[in-house]
Amino acid sequence: MTHSQKEALSKLMKYCSYQERCFAEVETKLASLGLYDDEAGEVIIELSRTGFLDEERFARAFVRGKFRFKKWGRRKIANELRQKKISEHCMQKGFEEIKEEEYKDVLRELAEAYWQKLRGEKNVWVKRKKTGSYLLQKGYEPELINGLLKELAEV
Repeated sequence: MTHSQKEALSKLMKYCSYQERCFAEVETKLASLGLYDDEAGEVIIELSRTGFLDEERFARAFVRGKFRFKKWGRRKIANELRQKKISEHCMQKGFEEIKEEEYKDVLRELAEAYWQKLRGEKNVWVKRKKTGSYLLQKGYEPELINGLLKELAEV
């Protein structure tokens, strides 16, 4: 490794220690430090070998965080992971972090809260449309949303 690669490795070890990172984020950081292609590849290999960079661990942490704190649905999380160039295998491992029961509970909680927020709206169809749009924007699946909206409209 060249001198600049060793410096970059040291900086990236700190960068990866602070929070989980994906390969795309590390590549961007390396480019900002002026390392490209083979030089950057060697640094990435060393980060992976030493455990500072792990795509599956990143996917698990990302899914857990976005679901628990931002209450995002699977579709939105998957789109974000694709933008970060995470493999399908690692995405599936990440989604193992979400328990189905908890997922449906959070969806119900979001739907009921938004439905209550619209209590001044008398037209049930308008409430369904607005609540459905909100839940779709959060990344939840239409088939889950539709069943839940039918229940809310009946109450």
